[in-house]
Amino acid sequence: MTSATRSQVLSLYMRVFRVARGWQSTLPQDTESERRYIVQEAQTLFRQNQQLTDHTSIKKCIDECEARIEIGLHYRNPYPRPLYLPIMGLATQKGRKLKAQQRMRKQAKPVYLQSHDEDS
Repeated sequence: MTSATRSQVLSLYMRVFRVARGWQSTLPQDTESERRYIVQEAQTLFRQNQQLTDHTSIKKCIDECEARIEIGLHYRNPYPRPLYLPIMGLATQKGRKLKAQQRMRKQAKPVYLQSHDEDS
């Protein structure tokens, strides 16, 4: 990781903690639990991705983090927005069924959900 990328990741990590510190929930009784969720999610995802060395994958993780911050601030909801896509809901060409569906579902996943598995 280059020093520019490292400083960008560290500033993003600090930004997440600043957002968590100033977070105000729409329901006042949920503020503390949402703050804890933001901090735990950031720690989990940053630790999960700390071994990345490929610049494209690091860029994807940075884009995901920035998108989740902006979506969370806009909607006042720290949790990732759900993906409503039925199992066989994407159109395929003739003859290709399950593998094509799985590939299209992976491509249709928004940037803010790249770190999450299908079942979470």
